[in-house]
Amino acid sequence: MGINHGVRPRRGRPRDPDAEPRIRRYAVQLLLERGFDGMTVDDVAEAAGVGKATIYRRWASKESLANDAMAELFDIQIPDADTGSIAGDLRQVYADALAFVNSENGLALIRLAVTEANRDERSARIYREFLDHRIGLTRNALERARKRGEPIRSTVDPVLMVQWLAGVFVVRALTGEPMPPPEDADRLVEYTLRCIMDTGSGANPGSNGQAGHGQFGDPADPA
Repeated sequence: MGINHGVRPRRGRPRDPDAEPRIRRYAVQLLLERGFDGMTVDDVAEAAGVGKATIYRRWASKESLANDAMAELFDIQIPDADTGSIAGDLRQVYADALAFVNSENGLALIRLAVTEANRDERSARIYREFLDHRIGLTRNALERARKRGEPIRSTVDPVLMVQWLAGVFVVRALTGEPMPPPEDADRLVEYTLRCIMDTGSGANPGSNGQAGHGQFGDPADPA
């Protein structure tokens, strides 16, 4: 039996609790500055003050790191909303989304998505996964609204609900037009509610008694 002379076993370097958020932050920064191809794990490690091994212990690849970092950025900037009504949920999400796309990082991200997604399948996958996540949150919001008894049309498509607003952002980025300002949130929510709510009378919420013009998932009503 060995004799312990009071020498403590050597331990590895203490785990840095701030390493992961710091790595994600610099990964996002380098993605926005250089695109997916220009971002390297070496550069992220140097900027974050960690070794490459620290990154690879947490993320198996550069793509995994980029995906995780971008997902966290979206979740922080455009968090899920559960306000007790579908109108309140949409208003909060739209206000956060408009504030984000009017920020320096948000506009850079939209422009990066436009240029990179068509060129690089790996970049496209990152943005598809974000949209899929947002579509899932939207589907959950619709289900919560139905359970509360809100008159949500049975044909509402959460995919189109997400894509129509994302499409506005992409078109504005392509044409160089300013993004819709945060104060437009109520107006955009009104458009959405006209399409997704079924009042049973042909009129839609916020339309001042006028019939709506189609809905997400259904073709527009003939003129």
